[in-house]
Amino acid sequence: MTTGERPVVVGVDGSAPSLHAVDRAADEAALRRVPLRVVYASLWERYEGTALAGDHKPAEEVRADDIVAVAARRARERRPELAVSAEVVAEEPEYVLVREGRAASALVLGTRGRGSVRELLLGSVSLAVAAHAHCPVIVVRGAGDGVGAGTHGPVVLGVGAHGKDSAAVRFAVAEARLHRVPLDAVRAWRCPARESVEHPLLSGEPARLHEEHAAEALEEALADVPADVELRRRTVEGPARDVLLDAARDAGLLVVGARRTHGHLGLQLGRVAHGVLHRAACAVAVVPEPE
Repeated sequence: MTTGERPVVVGVDGSAPSLHAVDRAADEAALRRVPLRVVYASLWERYEGTALAGDHKPAEEVRADDIVAVAARRARERRPELAVSAEVVAEEPEYVLVREGRAASALVLGTRGRGSVRELLLGSVSLAVAAHAHCPVIVVRGAGDGVGAGTHGPVVLGVGAHGKDSAAVRFAVAEARLHRVPLDAVRAWRCPARESVEHPLLSGEPARLHEEHAAEALEEALADVPADVELRRRTVEGPARDVLLDAARDAGLLVVGARRTHGHLGLQLGRVAHGVLHRAACAVAVVPEPE
């Protein structure tokens, strides 16, 4: 993957999940040999206005400065060789991060911001950014997702319909090489129930054909994977979301392509990407595919 000097960008908000995202982002930037950019975005003026004059900053702005300073220091301590910059932006975080992603090699975010209920569901900012960003978005779950020397699990790739031209495949291969871990490529398949019902004497034949088609699609998508990547292939019967969640239980990263749809609420992620972002046990990378 050619990224040039495009930085890895991490969005922070002072929460524990966002600090775990800083750790992941620092590692990703160091492995790519690109800078790390720490960004805090908030519309604090909406709440505090301009009542405080002179040299005094609004309390929320002071807090934002502290948040990015702590995050940048954490990244430098984790990866001393890393070039780190930090900025506070007085705008909606979703807009800021999507804009930052236009010039980034990847965006890294935590699962949820402060004040959210204690559950697995993804925060609204991370979900919105994953739905609109023009670069890969890595959403970090839990305390580090196995990040660290010798503890990074395999990269699990959900192989979709884009074949060997898939941006998700290229990203997953690059991640496996950077972290020196195996790449587990998984293709889910399903046999429509009506085929077995209409042909009760041939109930095994449709399933075999669907599995063969899945295996062929898997081979086509992985045709250009370099020999230095340890590649493990699997075809599994079942709904794609459930298959990928099960495959990624011990993974360091789950990679899926972004198949966006235009609905009445605007641009939205496909069901598989949306589902794994909400429920995966490991970090999830959503990679936009060319339209």
